[in-house]
Amino acid sequence: MNSRKRIGLVLFQLGGPDSLDAVEPFLNNLFLDPDIIPMGPLGFLRKPLAKYIAKKRSVPVRGRYAMIGRRSPIGILTERQRRALVASLAPDLDVVAVTAMRYWKPLTADAVEALHKAGSLDEIVLLPLYPQFSYATTLSSLKEWRRVYGKPEGGPPERTIGQFYNHPLYIEALVQKIGVCLRQFPDASRIQLVFSAHGLPMSLVEKGDPYPKQIEETVRLTCELGKQKYGNWPHEHLLCYQSRVGPAKWLEPPFLGTLERLGHEGIKEALVVPISFVTEHIETLHEINIDGRIDAKKFGIERFRMMPAVGDSRLFISCLRDLVLTAAGIKAPEEQASSAA
Repeated sequence: MNSRKRIGLVLFQLGGPDSLDAVEPFLNNLFLDPDIIPMGPLGFLRKPLAKYIAKKRSVPVRGRYAMIGRRSPIGILTERQRRALVASLAPDLDVVAVTAMRYWKPLTADAVEALHKAGSLDEIVLLPLYPQFSYATTLSSLKEWRRVYGKPEGGPPERTIGQFYNHPLYIEALVQKIGVCLRQFPDASRIQLVFSAHGLPMSLVEKGDPYPKQIEETVRLTCELGKQKYGNWPHEHLLCYQSRVGPAKWLEPPFLGTLERLGHEGIKEALVVPISFVTEHIETLHEINIDGRIDAKKFGIERFRMMPAVGDSRLFISCLRDLVLTAAGIKAPEEQASSAA
């Protein structure tokens, strides 16, 4: 009898409030993270500052969540991804899959407890669901894992999947989603394609965070493949950044400022692609699809669409399956970048 390798699979995500009452404590957890807002020698001020910012911002943020279902959808959508991924891996691996949210339940401590209860494991595979590596997302989640789980010595070996921004199946999943949206335009080749990524403080970029370069590469590969697959792929595309917090300098150009510029240039049709999100968040459902839509109309953009996240689509789950099988040694690594190009 051929026994399958038994692995613990940890899916990392940012998390989101599961009720309106959870908004303030969620924000407090977010602003307590030194990888989100570095404070250097002023770190001793982080706790009172996080509490102050969370309390101040919770009122408007709670109102935004009220407009998208009174909670973040990320918990439900990540659970769908987890179940679909486990089912896809079942023929090859015996998988105990848990979710570790960075800022709300189930937290990393919950994931660690679930793995301990699962019993003996041959390996643990760590899979941050952030396509592009960043100190503020991937590294923060992995550091929290190490702090809570402890050192791996004496336990099952760990395999970490740090990024998948150029994986062929991820790129194909994006192109397929964009292709479906292009059908909503009379002549898609003439629309403005707007890639919007979550922003990042320039202080992290200046420290060597690879996130912006990986975002740019994802956009490049997506457009290259899109032009091969679709004859009406848009002639024009651009990249902007959203979700800036605080007065510090962040990656530019900003999302809303980009919409305003396009409106002044006479652009009438635009498709927004949330390039760094694999599930819907408040950043997509409200910041883009509500605020962005209102501003687009105000600036004269008459036809405004947003691409849904890749979610639990067949291609994206196939991408995650390939990543896990490779990390677990079931499948030989592929030349992902060259294949995607």
